[in-house]
Amino acid sequence: MTDEPLAGTPGLGSPRIAVVAAPPPPAPELNLSTGQWGMIAFLVSEAALFSTLIVVYLAFVGKDTVGPFPREALSLPLVIGTTICLLSSSVTIHRAEARFRIGDDPGFRTWWLATIALGLTFLAGTGYEWYELITRHKLTMDRNLFGSTFYTLVGFHGLHVTAGLVTMLVVLALGVDRWTSKSGERVVELVSWYWHFVDGVWVVVFSVVYLYGR
Repeated sequence: MTDEPLAGTPGLGSPRIAVVAAPPPPAPELNLSTGQWGMIAFLVSEAALFSTLIVVYLAFVGKDTVGPFPREALSLPLVIGTTICLLSSSVTIHRAEARFRIGDDPGFRTWWLATIALGLTFLAGTGYEWYELITRHKLTMDRNLFGSTFYTLVGFHGLHVTAGLVTMLVVLALGVDRWTSKSGERVVELVSWYWHFVDGVWVVVFSVVYLYGR
């Protein structure tokens, strides 16, 4: 009687079994909603607008022969304070969005209101700055190139801050916490995107106008 090698065991004449590695799992798809794509398109167009205004400001800065000039007119300590307020509002709106995602309505309202308060403080500081520029330094839009480009650039940004604050107040008045979780979360997310964009634009405007332009 002859001993036969068992199938699958090493030995002469045993079959070879090829081991094929399983294919890697497919990468998750990035599925954006219509609202998200719309907001992205809107922010890209706004970025193009601000880029144009910044280029115009840089093209004319230092070309004036009649004052007041940026160094003597702009109050850096005041703007640093308002800038801290605006950048802090990016933190508070992020916290508000996080609170909303986990269903913490009181926490969401607290951080949302804190964002609104910081945005209003920024606008109040900008208003006071403009009051000082007009009454003390006699800087108006038709005074010189600096006045024209400054009020246009900073004014457009202030308009965007105002639009963001109005939107946040409307969301708060409508009671976003009473919406379905998915729709409410989407609205809060899109408003947060817009607000972060406004804050990011201000970093560039502040650097160009108050640091480089001086």
